[in-house]
Amino acid sequence: MSEVVEKADKTEKTEKLDKKSLVARLEEEGDVAADYLEGLLDIADLDGDIDIDVENDRAALAIAGGAPGDLSHLVGDRGEVLDAIQELTRLAVQTSTGERSRLMLDIDNFRGDKKEELAKLAHEIAEQVKASGESVKLRPMNAFERKVVHDTIQEIGLTSESEGEDPNRCVVVLPE
Repeated sequence: MSEVVEKADKTEKTEKLDKKSLVARLEEEGDVAADYLEGLLDIADLDGDIDIDVENDRAALAIAGGAPGDLSHLVGDRGEVLDAIQELTRLAVQTSTGERSRLMLDIDNFRGDKKEELAKLAHEIAEQVKASGESVKLRPMNAFERKVVHDTIQEIGLTSESEGEDPNRCVVVLPE
């Protein structure tokens, strides 16, 4: 019996250490990414405050400009420039740390606003699917957008799946 308790204690301690080391790695990732982004802002002669956090086992960085829209050209019309900067930042982190990065970058709260918009859309589509009993296929979305929709649909209690190939990959919401 005492061997089982000791083994459980060791497992618990190991999990706590793993969680600590994960948080430490993600904080390091955030620091490396912030340095890279500060350099990018300096080169472009732009002002922005960088916030570093850890969310959902990922480093999360947010850049806010002085006034709303100051950094909108770093986002692009539909977030395509933001996606490119995020990918470049991930590569900079990978070069520095030697490990693949899953960091998320937000600029001028574009992703935050997009999450709210997509969650609202997912709720509307879920109601439509429940009422009609038929699947609904949404417009093509990038991976970030699809994840927000999938997560919201799951919270509602329905099922969804992705269909197609990028850049035309889309979410299909299924009836119960």
